[in-house]
Amino acid sequence: MRRSTLDELARDPCGKYVAGETWIHFCVEPRLWGVILWGKPDEAEARRLGQSLVLELAPPAVPHASLFDASRITGGDAGAFRAAGLYLARHREKLAKWVERLALVRPSGVDGALVAGTYDVLPKPYPVQLFTDVGEALAWLGAPRAAPMLTQMYGEVTGTPAEVGALRALLDSDLEITIAKAAKKLGVSQRTLQRQLGEAGTTFKDELASARVRAARRLLVDTDAPLTAIAFDVGCSSLQNFSALFRRRTGESPSAFRARARGGS
Repeated sequence: MRRSTLDELARDPCGKYVAGETWIHFCVEPRLWGVILWGKPDEAEARRLGQSLVLELAPPAVPHASLFDASRITGGDAGAFRAAGLYLARHREKLAKWVERLALVRPSGVDGALVAGTYDVLPKPYPVQLFTDVGEALAWLGAPRAAPMLTQMYGEVTGTPAEVGALRALLDSDLEITIAKAAKKLGVSQRTLQRQLGEAGTTFKDELASARVRAARRLLVDTDAPLTAIAFDVGCSSLQNFSALFRRRTGESPSAFRARARGGS
């Protein structure tokens, strides 16, 4: 995937992407376009994204599936949602013609409920399927091998080293993976992976701990599982160890996070 200008994407979109401060719009192949969002996009950013999105609705584009990865969203902006609604309403007929189906990947917790709830009230000119995992969304779209490309693009735009992004994706899918197996899957030696992580200012141990906390956050919000069960599910040896890890990484206890994320006191 290569970063390009709007003009370049319009002329020959395949294998290219454009990016703003909180979004990436890309075309992996003629029949797969997509968007990655992160942070808290505002109305101005949403309008800039809209200027790129219209390129999906005319030749050389063809009818295609679309991925909308909002899993990294950290808050909602009324202006951004309003701009999205206007875009969907204004281009409803073209969207119905050019977009065959869309996979929406939502974040966990309150942000995820906000994204899913807002999308429920927006016009939907095409079938929409909701996911919490990008890999499952890509599989539904028939493009399971596109995941590394998304990691690459996000890393390039946000400054996240590709090796770190790829390892994080592995850990999010398998918390039991060892560094040796991770290195093999990434196509490097264990020593090389350790060196790459060191150059990025992190370690395998730190990345595994962060992945455990990410998984725990999803389970705390999306399930009613007891804290002890969640502790074991994410690979901690005890509730005490889990609580200590969670507090170190988030600044609050698992129970406090669950209450806050669900709108409690």
